[in-house]
Formats: sequence, C-alpha cells, structure tokens
Amino acid sequence: MNQGYPRLLGDIGGTNARWAWQGSADAELQDVSVQPCEASASILESATKYLAAHGHKNPAWAGIGIATAITGDEVRLTNSTWRFSIAAFQKAMALERCLVVNDFTALALSLPALKASDLRPLGGGAAIAGATIALLGPGTGLGVSGLVPDATGRYSALSGEGGHVTLSASDDIEAGLLSILRKKFAHVSAERVLSGSGLVNMYQAVCVLEGWPARDLEPADVTAAAIAGDDAQCVQAVHYFTRFLGNVAGNLALTLGSLGGVYIGGGVVPRLDTAFDAAVFRQSFENKGRYQPLLSTLPVWVITASTPALVGAGRALDTLP
Repeated sequence: MNQGYPRLLGDIGGTNARWAWQGSADAELQDVSVQPCEASASILESATKYLAAHGHKNPAWAGIGIATAITGDEVRLTNSTWRFSIAAFQKAMALERCLVVNDFTALALSLPALKASDLRPLGGGAAIAGATIALLGPGTGLGVSGLVPDATGRYSALSGEGGHVTLSASDDIEAGLLSILRKKFAHVSAERVLSGSGLVNMYQAVCVLEGWPARDLEPADVTAAAIAGDDAQCVQAVHYFTRFLGNVAGNLALTLGSLGGVYIGGGVVPRLDTAFDAAVFRQSFENKGRYQPLLSTLPVWVITASTPALVGAGRALDTLP
C-alpha cells in the first residue's frame, strides 16, 4: 500500500504527545513536535493545535501509537486522563482513515528501519536475521512488544500489556525491596519499578530497607543524583532498577525466543546515562540458570533515536488492516 497522504502521525504517551507530518510516501517526517499532554484537554485538541501551529490542513490518514491497550473504539490512557472514541476523532478530523495502535506496537514496527547510529549496544553476540525480536521500554509506564515472523519472513508486531506482569525477585535483597513496595501497592507490577515513577518507588524502598529518611524526589532528581554519585540511596535505586530491568528483559527474551535480539526503548534508560551499568544489566539479563549460555549470545540495544514510534505509526498504516 502506498496511499493515504498527507498523513498525521502521533505517538501519545502518559506525559507527552508527539506529532509529525508526512506529505508523501518518499518524504521524511517533518514538523516533529512534542507537547505535554496536560497542555490539552483531549487528543483532538492536541492534534488540532499541532496542525494549526504548523499550517497543515486536511490530512488524509492518521496513524497514532498510544500508551494503552486498544480493545475497541473507546480508548482510555493508562497514565493520562485522556479518553476518546476513535470513530469520533476520525469524524472530527475529517480523516479517510484513522488507525490507533498500542505505542509499543508502533515502536516495534519501526525496528527494521533503525540504523546503527540509532542504537547503543549492551553486549551479546550477533542477531539472527529474520528471527523473533523482543522490545521493552521504561518511560512514563513500561511498554512491551516484539516482532514475530511468519512463514514468509514477514514480521507482525505484538500488542499487549506486558508491563503489568508481576515483578519477581532474584535474591533476598530484591525480595525485601518488593516486600516494601507491596505495602504501598496491592500489585507490584514490573511497571511499578521500571518507569519514571518506578525510579522514585525504588529510591523510597531502598531508603526504608537501609533505614534512611526518604526525601521528596522526582524521577529527574533520582537520575541526576545517581549520575553525580552524590546520594548513595539514589545510586542504589538505579542499581536495582537496572537489575530488575535485566531480569524482566531476560524473561521476555526467553518467552519470545528472541534470537533476533532485544531492544530497549522509552525515555528512562537513555536519561540515566553513565548511571546505567551495562555489566549489571547483562548479569541480571543472563542469570537464567541452564539458559545462561543462550542468553549470553543475545544482543541487546538501547534505542537512542528521537522519534522512532512516529516512523512506526506510519509503517502501521502500510502493514495493518
């Protein structure tokens, strides 16, 4: 399919709405914009503001990745107050076609288009071409997806809510941290630790475990203190965040059989910069008993590209019904 232009493309998370315009099949994305979700009362208002700000009118098609499960016409974001009907949005925007998919489905569809310069390697061997690929990413929440090939080698993107699986511990200290978090949350999902707010949750749990008073910190505060190394509890919070991420990524790799490698998206890991220890991640990722030799061969990359999910939203329009 090579139609439906011009296109409005969106990547909607719990914190920010990213929009872009694609004028034709061969055109690069243009007028990429990031708006705080809280700056608009609805997705329709956000899209309308974007179009007006950049002088665009009458997109034919829209492809939008959004941070929640898409189960029908009514969409409710997990980490935002936005609620909307896909059909009503399409009508209000006078669109010929409007496709809304999970944001990590869109990100997964972008993976074959990523270049080496869009990625930071985290060890392992070489990926097997055409094999299953795993994707997860801590951001406002924890997104999980992957690409699975069919008999012809064509990839299909998974759509699920793997960020809400129950988080498990690998040793007694991790079990102690999760026990502390269970006093705050009825269900300690992976997202309760592996997200921006999860960094704060982990910092607070570390403080309780070590008997230190917890300061009132935001995710950016924990990140900055861990990078600077001037707060031992923030350093430990990022250390255990990294371990839990490795554990969850290894579980996902085994579940999917992702011999094509594992990709880490989302905004949290790139922002952690030097505080994110690749060796700690790999040790936890590979710590799967009899399957350690297999996991040691699997490559892992951090996605450093700025707007890959917008590319994936466009690819979704060309590959999904």
